[in-house]
Amino acid sequence: MDSRIVEVTQRIIERSKDSRKAYLEKIEHARRQGPHRGVLSCGNLAHGFAACGTEDKSDLRSMTKANVAIISAYNDMLSAHQPYETYPAIIRDAVKSVGSVAQFAGGVPAMCDGVTQGQTGMDLSLMSRDNIAQGAAIALSHNMFDSTLMLGICDKIVPGLLMGALSFGHLPTVFVPAGPMPSGLPNKEKARVRQEYAEGKVGRDALLEAESQSYHSAGTCTFYGTANSNQLVVEMMGLHLPGSSFVNPGTELRDALTKAASIQATRITDLGDTYRPIGNIVDAKAIVNGLVGLLATGGSTNHTMHLIAVARAAGYIVNWDDFTDISNAVPLITRIYPNGSADINHFVAAGGMSLLIKQLLDAGLLHNDVNTICGEGLDFYTKEPMLKDGELEWRDGPTESLDKEVLSTVEAPFKADGGLSVLEGNLGRGVIKTSALPTPHCNIKAPAVVFEDQFDLDAAFKAGDLDKDCIVVVRFQGPAAIGMPELHRLTPPLGVLQDKGFKVALVTDGRMSGASGKVPAAIHVTPEAYKGGLLAKVVAGDMIELNTETGAITLHVDEATLAAREPAPANIGHHHIGMGREMFGGMRAIVTGAEEGACSLFYTQEQAL
Repeated sequence: MDSRIVEVTQRIIERSKDSRKAYLEKIEHARRQGPHRGVLSCGNLAHGFAACGTEDKSDLRSMTKANVAIISAYNDMLSAHQPYETYPAIIRDAVKSVGSVAQFAGGVPAMCDGVTQGQTGMDLSLMSRDNIAQGAAIALSHNMFDSTLMLGICDKIVPGLLMGALSFGHLPTVFVPAGPMPSGLPNKEKARVRQEYAEGKVGRDALLEAESQSYHSAGTCTFYGTANSNQLVVEMMGLHLPGSSFVNPGTELRDALTKAASIQATRITDLGDTYRPIGNIVDAKAIVNGLVGLLATGGSTNHTMHLIAVARAAGYIVNWDDFTDISNAVPLITRIYPNGSADINHFVAAGGMSLLIKQLLDAGLLHNDVNTICGEGLDFYTKEPMLKDGELEWRDGPTESLDKEVLSTVEAPFKADGGLSVLEGNLGRGVIKTSALPTPHCNIKAPAVVFEDQFDLDAAFKAGDLDKDCIVVVRFQGPAAIGMPELHRLTPPLGVLQDKGFKVALVTDGRMSGASGKVPAAIHVTPEAYKGGLLAKVVAGDMIELNTETGAITLHVDEATLAAREPAPANIGHHHIGMGREMFGGMRAIVTGAEEGACSLFYTQEQAL
């Protein structure tokens, strides 16, 4: 094992000793109450299987057959989740074929950041993660189940399902993906049209046509944003079947993997000899493996919050220094848009998950002494699923990449580090994704242009007020202020300025998309402006320096001047009303900062348990 990976793992274990111990005691107490249907009264149990058929009722009475909970984020507006419509029937049949029962336990919301990007609904996006976690917990609270199948793909949905599952950590849990859509319009071409639209060179018809050719069918969007980062990380943590993350929907292999996942959920319950609860699988080593996979592939910056919240749900305390130190130890070995021109299907064709995991294991960058839903270690995850005469089997994956422009090697990486850095200075702490930047490092020192709302930037851009070297500050975007919306819509205009030769960067207490690209962006700045962060005192013309080589983010204004300044007023009331946002005031009032996971479920370490 690489000593740097071991050191990060050990310090996570050490700082989390008490909280992890309390978590394990909690889930062991829950386990001792089982088998769980056995503690229900006759009336409770009768309600729980009233709608079942005679055979299923008999099986559930016996207490010897597994009852598998299905929790789904299905809706048919969201392309990634539309395939889940048919999964419950597939799952029930598969589970029944091995003599067990599956019940649809509950559904959770699944909003699409692609639909809400730049819209008022985006203010609910990050907060939906905690709502999903609560919804999953409510579904499992009926105490009827021996294991769980989690059906989710995108952005906040998988982290929310993970957190909900970990609150029932005594239950074995298998995550069931649906796969990416086939490749459409190349991502580079899509980005070109978006930028031309921002410049006024093409109209809305051309833009809509390009977007429609890119997002064109059922399945996950093919760029390497948060959705596909979710799938990769969950497989790295051993919660998917090997090689199942990126198989296209509507294929025979996809259905075979869904059936196999369903059957696997019956094999690892506490009713048999291979009990593998999710609370034991998700330990410090599994979390670090997820981080290594994320950083080796240039994954979504949203996970600098999501994985911290997930870790806390399992009793672990992870911080941004852990991300930085792992990033320094792990080379970037994939180029998937926005870190390159290839999409996730190209990554699969080049060698995919089996080759990625094999290379990281061989280099000593992954812990192999871990538990997974399939047993001990990650060796099985270096194999890939195939159909032979209609039967599912796993074969050895490729030993070298078929396209080294997409999937390279640890020895000859695209970048010596994982492309994620923590920035720190008098403005606070933030993160920056450097894996997609034109150069490995950037050092920009320029006057600030300040906005309190992302929508105000459009007018300034169109008026030419940003045609200069500048650092754009967009503040009062944090989790406590307005729920921390993504600001991906700022990328095209800032990209135009960059292409004109201006030195530009973004500094914000908001988020960028998992598709953060070529514009240097110091994001998730904490403390946020609304909670007393120095961002609230920046005025137009102040010199700000963003330096990824030194890791500094500095407001070059003397302390006496800053002390005399009053913070800018947070005129954000319009973000709290309408589109359902008024119902989330309680969450905003107790949400933690970005480095603590931007979470409203456990706003102090002790409350994580």
